[in-house]
Amino acid sequence: MPCLLIFAAFWVVFFFFYILRGIRVVYQYERGVVFTLGKYSHLKEPGMRWVFPIFQNMRRVDIRIKTVDVPRQEVITKDNIPILANTVVYFKVENPVNAIIKIDDYVYAVRQFTQAALRDIVGNNELDFVLTERVQVAESIQSIVDAETDEWGVDIESIKIQEIELPAEMKRAMAKQAEAERERRAVIIASDGELKASENLRQAAETLSKNPAALHLRTLQTIRDIAADPSEKIILYLPSDIAALVKNISP
Repeated sequence: MPCLLIFAAFWVVFFFFYILRGIRVVYQYERGVVFTLGKYSHLKEPGMRWVFPIFQNMRRVDIRIKTVDVPRQEVITKDNIPILANTVVYFKVENPVNAIIKIDDYVYAVRQFTQAALRDIVGNNELDFVLTERVQVAESIQSIVDAETDEWGVDIESIKIQEIELPAEMKRAMAKQAEAERERRAVIIASDGELKASENLRQAAETLSKNPAALHLRTLQTIRDIAADPSEKIILYLPSDIAALVKNISP
């Protein structure tokens, strides 16, 4: 009898630890991929779950959006200009089973595909397009990577180009070009101002030419403004018909 009790207690303890060892907690942002004797059997949803120890194994997969920083790399544009560019990829796992079974390391694979797509897209476009149309370039990269990773159960949410660094020689050339463009705009603005000023002067001259008395009054006003400075000396040559003009404008 004592032996039977010891034997029974042994099995009770054994089953207790066996059941305890099979308990798994799957968080809300995870999914559990269960393999039975090495073969995929089913998917565990969030909560407290149990698997058969020894016979079953569970791999957790994080289904939250991940951020992967693609290291800066040198790429050559269509017009043979080398640039340094780095990108950021936002993606998430939509099919945990495929992400475990069909790819060894989907994070590393996404990074590598993004680098390859960046080289392809930049290499097929000129520098001006790459600099001015970053969003379109990023969307083109996203479409390529998303098509490749869809089979793995990975969805590419977004790809952003963080930085594009130009060679020093190209920076100096672009700075000179920008300076020349600013000078050109300044000359255009100044010439427009001179054109408008000349047009106003022409209109004023036409108005004064139609009224000689107004012309002389304007002359006297100018002389008065000059005479405000005591260091100035003014010599007046009055027209012979000044008396008649004054008489005409007198009330």
